[in-house]
Amino acid sequence: MSERFRAPRGFRDFPPELMILRRSVISRVISVFERYGFDPLDTPAVEYWETLAGKYGEEAESRLIWRFTDPWSGREYALRYDLTVPLARFIASRRDIPLPFKRYHVGPVWRHEEPQRGRYREFYQCDADIVGSPYPEADAEILNLTVDALRELGFTEFKVRVNDRRLLSGVFEEELRVGNPLPLYRVIDKLDKIGLEGVRRELLKLGLGDQLVERILSIIEHRGPVEHLESICLKYSTSQRVREACAHLEEVFNLLDKPEHVIFDMSLVRGLDYYTGPILEAVLDKPNIGSVAGGGRYDNLIGLFTGTDIPATGVSLGIERIIDAGLELGIFNMERKTVTEVQVVVLDWSLLKQAWRITRMMREAGLKTRIDLARSSEEAQRRKARRLNIPILAFIGRAEAETGTITVYNTVTGERTVVKLEEAVETVRKLLKLASPR
Repeated sequence: MSERFRAPRGFRDFPPELMILRRSVISRVISVFERYGFDPLDTPAVEYWETLAGKYGEEAESRLIWRFTDPWSGREYALRYDLTVPLARFIASRRDIPLPFKRYHVGPVWRHEEPQRGRYREFYQCDADIVGSPYPEADAEILNLTVDALRELGFTEFKVRVNDRRLLSGVFEEELRVGNPLPLYRVIDKLDKIGLEGVRRELLKLGLGDQLVERILSIIEHRGPVEHLESICLKYSTSQRVREACAHLEEVFNLLDKPEHVIFDMSLVRGLDYYTGPILEAVLDKPNIGSVAGGGRYDNLIGLFTGTDIPATGVSLGIERIIDAGLELGIFNMERKTVTEVQVVVLDWSLLKQAWRITRMMREAGLKTRIDLARSSEEAQRRKARRLNIPILAFIGRAEAETGTITVYNTVTGERTVVKLEEAVETVRKLLKLASPR
């Protein structure tokens, strides 16, 4: 393909069959969000640079955020990096909103990173956040919602990993006295990619020493049922941060609806600087595509705008990876090539006005209907409908025009029915129910 016809690297076109799938996936996620009582919210794609600066950490802000200067005003702007900081700005601007405030937001975000499988420069996130509750039940609701959303989409083999930033700081910074924990956390975060031996080599390169490295490795191996959390809590109970995290997480685990999908994982770090408490990451057993959802508690983020901290917690589902994984597993497919339910097939183009009226009748009844606009032959009309997998064909020819009928054909079952015009809509609706397993 000529370079001038390609989308920019890391960006994609979405043909109808993929857009139909994407809309279906997003609508199912939204149905779960709304079942939990979350309300929709949207924010601009572009933010002032100062709104995003200082919220994500050095790597994101120096390399990953799409940042530009407006040539007319000279002011710096940026494409939104996630949906959380814009939410914090929104809350800061609307202090009249009753708390707790529960919102969901579905929209594109942009990151200037190296494109690879499951990772793009423009991608959609589906976020759900609770603002104004410091209590464990808010974090438990986010976990339950995450599990329910993935199950709603057809995933059954997955785990939601849970840790707490206070546990990390209490154990590594206070108990093990690691001076600058950020390089340590970055190495731990690579565990699933490079394995335990790879982590050992990387930690030794940091100059931490053999004994300290072995202690760190023994700690991050605590991953699995809640008993692993209890073990860490008992061992490091002298730390106030550890005690706070343990008490909070124990309440969260007691409120889980489907605990079989949730595990404690001391190796879970998550990179964004604004997390302050529980953190989570959802990972499919297969394919190996990375996390499909992530989030956590960020009690200090809104305070960066208002000067007064407001507790908040949330999760973000990555639609791109979810779709890529679902297609690979066979949970999703792109068999639907069009939203059209009914194709009006014109057998005699001198009957265009009658066919036009029938098309309008179908549309006014809420049926997604198309009519050929190229005055094609019957065979060409049927061929196009077949290529698009349109389930219902409605034929209008000389015989139908004279008798006030149409011939309705179900392409899925092969059933053909001649019906009066006044019965046509109800007949098509019944046939569509038979065709719905497409």
